[in-house]
Amino acid sequence: MMNLSRSVALISLFLLPLLSFSFSVDNPTDRRVLVLLDDLSLKSSHSIFFNNLKSRGFDLDFKLADDSKLALQRYGQYLFDGLIIFAPSTERLGGSLDSKSIADFVDSGRDLILSADTSASDLIRGIATECGVDFDEDSSAMVIDHTSFSVSDVDGDHTLIAADDLVKSDVILGKAKIEAPVLFRGVAHSLNPTNNLVFKVLSASPSAYSANPSSKLSSPPQLTGSAISLVSVMQARNNARVVISGSLQLFSDRLIRSGVQKAGSQNQYEKSGNEQFVTELSKWVFHERGHLKAGSLVHHRVGETDEPAIYRIKDDLEFSVEIYEWSGKSWEPYVANDVQVQFYMMSPYVLKTLSADKKGLFHTSFKVPDVYGVFQFKVEYEKLGYTTLSLSKQIPVRPYRHNEYERFIPTAYPYYGACFTTMAGFFVFSFVYLYHK
Repeated sequence: MMNLSRSVALISLFLLPLLSFSFSVDNPTDRRVLVLLDDLSLKSSHSIFFNNLKSRGFDLDFKLADDSKLALQRYGQYLFDGLIIFAPSTERLGGSLDSKSIADFVDSGRDLILSADTSASDLIRGIATECGVDFDEDSSAMVIDHTSFSVSDVDGDHTLIAADDLVKSDVILGKAKIEAPVLFRGVAHSLNPTNNLVFKVLSASPSAYSANPSSKLSSPPQLTGSAISLVSVMQARNNARVVISGSLQLFSDRLIRSGVQKAGSQNQYEKSGNEQFVTELSKWVFHERGHLKAGSLVHHRVGETDEPAIYRIKDDLEFSVEIYEWSGKSWEPYVANDVQVQFYMMSPYVLKTLSADKKGLFHTSFKVPDVYGVFQFKVEYEKLGYTTLSLSKQIPVRPYRHNEYERFIPTAYPYYGACFTTMAGFFVFSFVYLYHK
């Protein structure tokens, strides 16, 4: 029995490093992704999307959403760093998974792709709500657009949307413009106005609305126009990323391979923009793009190289920080003109925009304010699509010592003059008073 216990302990020690395989700041693409499916046939019907992920080095582990052995953690360590849920109709996840465990998964800094459709269960809706997205309460409703539909919509209900209202962000959707419209058939969702971390990536046109396509409208639809989001993303404060789509078909081989022509347009495309859209979006959500890292904050007095333990008021100092961006294969110098540093004590006394040398180094110089106390160098960088940087370093600032002041202060010359003038005037007055008859 003793030998068995020792063997289990030794095996656990060897397995623990493997189980703690997780998102690496130094190599963001070495990741395992758990894919939860309603039906394993989705592996073939959505093979283009999955094969694209595999070709980029991702290790996909396919499981049925109701598998009784499902687990995200073992021995207190996460087994996966990304989660794809393509199981919209699942009422209950298997194993130890539930909406709370998925929320904890995102709270730990890991990434999620969630896709729904008209069969979306309360579980899927609840997970989306946790991320700041609310699906249409009418479970039979779909997005309908009588002006921006695809002419290949054979059903004639105008639910196959040809959407081209994309977020204008190179870091999220890549530098190459998506020329062809993106085909979408699914449910609408809106963004929680109190959540400023979620934003739309693919929006419906002003003529779209959400309703049951097989019945007549008895009342005005709740979701209409550009308020409808088709695909949304969220970047949490811990830099975890989430993609929420109202259409599972968006990722399917059929829509990826399908040609598209938007109603009212003469432009015909042999292939929809779906493949480019989902590929670029997956690069962003899995940190292959828009992922920044920064070195330590460096500061010293002008003309020196060593970092002091304390500054004196009115010292001239130099400040610098290195910032790099992951290109998908290696770290490249980050180039921007909007990185700022604060010299902060209760409020910023100095706010300077850093100059970049296009080699990753951001630097500036300034004079320490005429206020002593405990200050902080703070770099807080937030930009749409990029991971958030929050760096700080504390440094005290002292006043002049008694022997460091100037012997004669130029601004006090009028007072010096007044003093000597008074003395001279008193001497003249005394002489005249004593000797004048």
